[in-house]
Amino acid sequence: MSRAPEPEADDLDAIAPPQPVFHVEQALLGALLLDPHRLGDVTGIAADSFSTAAHAALYAAISTLPPPDPAEHAKNTQWLDRVLATGREQARGLTASYIHTLIQVCPWPRHAPAYARMVEAEHARRRLQTAAEHLVQTVHDASLPNPVKTVLAEADALGAVVDDIASRFPPRAGVLPRTAVPLPRVTPDRSEAVEEEQLLLATATARPEDIDSVRWLLPDDLTLPLHAGLWQCLTALARRSEAVDPVTVLWEAQQRGLLYDGSEPRDVIRLLAEPAGSLDYWGERTLQRSLLATADQAGRRIEAYAGDPANTPFQLVVGARRSLADIAAIRTRWQHATGPVPTRRPRRAPPTRAGPPTTTAAVAHTARAARATR
Repeated sequence: MSRAPEPEADDLDAIAPPQPVFHVEQALLGALLLDPHRLGDVTGIAADSFSTAAHAALYAAISTLPPPDPAEHAKNTQWLDRVLATGREQARGLTASYIHTLIQVCPWPRHAPAYARMVEAEHARRRLQTAAEHLVQTVHDASLPNPVKTVLAEADALGAVVDDIASRFPPRAGVLPRTAVPLPRVTPDRSEAVEEEQLLLATATARPEDIDSVRWLLPDDLTLPLHAGLWQCLTALARRSEAVDPVTVLWEAQQRGLLYDGSEPRDVIRLLAEPAGSLDYWGERTLQRSLLATADQAGRRIEAYAGDPANTPFQLVVGARRSLADIAAIRTRWQHATGPVPTRRPRRAPPTRAGPPTTTAAVAHTARAARATR
């Protein structure tokens, strides 16, 4: 086998394996270089399934070149030379010595299908991590004209990745990721959210008859615990058809223990006494903020799961689907909030049918007529 010049900066043998999967990829490629006919036993992977450009280029060359005659392959290195030349078109750092290293480090060529399954699992983990990162980045992209629509599209793309992994690695019931869930991200400047929630609460206090139109808004959608508690007070008073004004809401808040955190009663009354705009508008603004926060938290949770190599594909699927369920739940509420208001169709009058008399007078008249004919 001819030896190509080996660039000093691209000595692949000197590269420390960044992940255990690096060794798995070496073993798989070595098996295929030693016994090319085993490529038919390898399924579920492609060139982009490998973690390095060199390994991807080698697998692409092995997959595209016609396999050699087994007897000839045992006698000479012509097919290996062609693999190296083809692979160097995509990864110039490939060397003849690295080809020999791959063959030498393969423990058992007959284990190629098992090695391929490991490569497929690691590739699934990287795909999931990349999709989760895209979702989180989209949530924080302030330049988007329609952030909710774009974020939900990214969530759907992430869900498609999860579904594909599930089809390859069916989840086992009850297997959850062991990774610690990251804490919710704290937004440095929440002044806009706080101001809008105050307007939401004040407007609902001034127009409690409109509260029923925003039933899709939940206390957890509000960023401050006090605001969430006051929204519970407002919805409870409206549900009980009781009087609603700043004083009655304050009293309800006291009954629920909301003032124990040091909130001053006069501040609460002042907060509830300055309405502006419409309740629907402030409700949608609050729900949109909650939806983006939910997508951010779900994306970062999945990203953490996928970033932990200890999690199996089964665990990643279960954990990711649980996180995506949070987005699905708030998406449904968003659709109720922003969808067209259904018009009530008039109820059709029940059809009239001929039958026996139903009034007391009619029944008496029928009875007299029957007696007269006797």
